[in-house]
Amino acid sequence: MRLLIVEDEYHLAEVLQKGLKEDGYAVDTVNNGEEALDLATVIEYDLIILDLMLPVKSGLEVLRELRGQENKVPVLILTAKDSIEDKVRGLDLGADDYLTKPFAFAELRARIRALFRRKLDESNNILKIDNLVLDTITHKVTRAGKEIELTVKEYSVLEYLMRNRGQVLSRTQIEEHVWDYRYGSNSNIVDVYIRYLRKKIDKDFDRKLIETVRGRGYRLKVIKG
Repeated sequence: MRLLIVEDEYHLAEVLQKGLKEDGYAVDTVNNGEEALDLATVIEYDLIILDLMLPVKSGLEVLRELRGQENKVPVLILTAKDSIEDKVRGLDLGADDYLTKPFAFAELRARIRALFRRKLDESNNILKIDNLVLDTITHKVTRAGKEIELTVKEYSVLEYLMRNRGQVLSRTQIEEHVWDYRYGSNSNIVDVYIRYLRKKIDKDFDRKLIETVRGRGYRLKVIKG
């Protein structure tokens, strides 16, 4: 899942980026509102973490313009502005959540997970397809009760496939949602990681979940019955 952090306090942006990357997210950071809008119009983010007090364009201006463009990306406002009026204004302009500084990193993680659940209309942190189960809190993955050890990027690719179960995802889509913009494209990195995942979650099972759709990409099959 790919996140955009819009934060002009360099140290905080660095801490956020480091912590969220450790959780397996691909994370881009910018320090002003104009640059945030530029990126959000060309990259399909899964979530934007937005400060309000930003140079060039404020967070509220960014939010207003995003929603004016009918961009429905979830936005979590993260700001020191803690008055009821500020919260109401941010939420009324289209923010999906509002967290004030200082904050506990554990709470930020929980709110991010909650927003992803809401996007999929899910009630808990468990993603399940057939006998494949992924826990988005512990990052534990099992199939038929057997725990499967995944690297951070293997987990990220699998989570993205499971959150988009049944949908055909192009190599470009997978790459853009799992790797940040510093990663060079024009490689076979997605195919490599799909191969890794197949060995770990499909090889020893009769029912194969990862499907190649020729000329289009990959999908995780939804098996009924």
